[in-house]
Amino acid sequence: MKNVVWCSNCLNMSTRPRISFDERGFCNACVWMEEKKNLDWSSRLLEFENVINEIKSKKKKYDVLVPVSGGKDGSYVAYQLKHKFNLNSLSVTIRPPLELEIGKQNLVNFVNSGFEHFHVTTNFEAMQKLDKQGFIHEGQGYYGWLISIHTAVLRVAQMFDIDLIVYGEDGEIEYGGSLDYKNKGFYGVDYMKKVYLNDTYGKLLKLSNLNENEKFWFTFPEEINPNLKVTHFSFFENWDPYRNYLTAKKYCGLSDIENTNTGTFTNFAQNDQLLASLHYYLMFLKFGFGRATQDAGIEIRRGALDREQGKNLIRVYDGIFPKENIPYYLKYFDLSEKDFIKIIDSWANKDILHKVGDEWKLKIDIN
Repeated sequence: MKNVVWCSNCLNMSTRPRISFDERGFCNACVWMEEKKNLDWSSRLLEFENVINEIKSKKKKYDVLVPVSGGKDGSYVAYQLKHKFNLNSLSVTIRPPLELEIGKQNLVNFVNSGFEHFHVTTNFEAMQKLDKQGFIHEGQGYYGWLISIHTAVLRVAQMFDIDLIVYGEDGEIEYGGSLDYKNKGFYGVDYMKKVYLNDTYGKLLKLSNLNENEKFWFTFPEEINPNLKVTHFSFFENWDPYRNYLTAKKYCGLSDIENTNTGTFTNFAQNDQLLASLHYYLMFLKFGFGRATQDAGIEIRRGALDREQGKNLIRVYDGIFPKENIPYYLKYFDLSEKDFIKIIDSWANKDILHKVGDEWKLKIDIN
């Protein structure tokens, strides 16, 4: 615990993977926040325009593939690509296994606001097996779905002969991971496996014991289109999740929930599936920070909160166990409540957490 610190600006915790701090105690997300103020966005925009002009010249059915869930960020990107850049896009959604009604309605509203859309529903049992193995062996809430939003999206791009995939933000750079790729606009499968799948992709596939048919949407194509470019829209403009929310709400029919999401003080992000709450709770158990810390950091960096306000929100909301969802989790993972809680507790980082009654708490307060 002697070595645990919080960012002196945004409250990112030093236990976050691949995080670093400068001499002021600013984490790399805050350093990036400062860099972006003086970044030559026009040169990045020109790079993007050169790519899309080349793609448009091919006169294919679709210029770009945009992964969406019906939430704020994918909707914002799809809207910008259509209305600002005049791209003919196909949106793609990989259906999550435990969908929420508001998520389903938001996706319908997005499609009805003027977008062509391709919905991938993977084999339910295959997704279930991968999610269960990810939960047990990696402390992940939705590992199968996390795989598929990369592998299945690439397969859809191959199916429709699309040369450009544009995701939303690069969370590794925006929220406090390594800045190694901050000046690289496009990336490939190796980056996906290393950063987003934590180099555990092959291990989990093996443990899940899927047959060849079941593996299809969860494996990368053997041959990748050599012309394919994959990028994040956050590389080409100053990323602002709240602006994205306002745009999606105004133009794409986005609705939010009445109450806050479990474990945080916000109500307008990641409302598509029940497993998101488990994912963020497991993050808290492993690293000592949860969804409220991440949301507070975003709001502090954009100037909507000060550090003390962020600390108070984190103390109230972070690390709340989504107990209201337990019946759904037990059925989905096919586990008894005793075994489910045992697995949950096994992921608690006891160097920084201790159990108070039925709840895991940080041993020290935020400094």
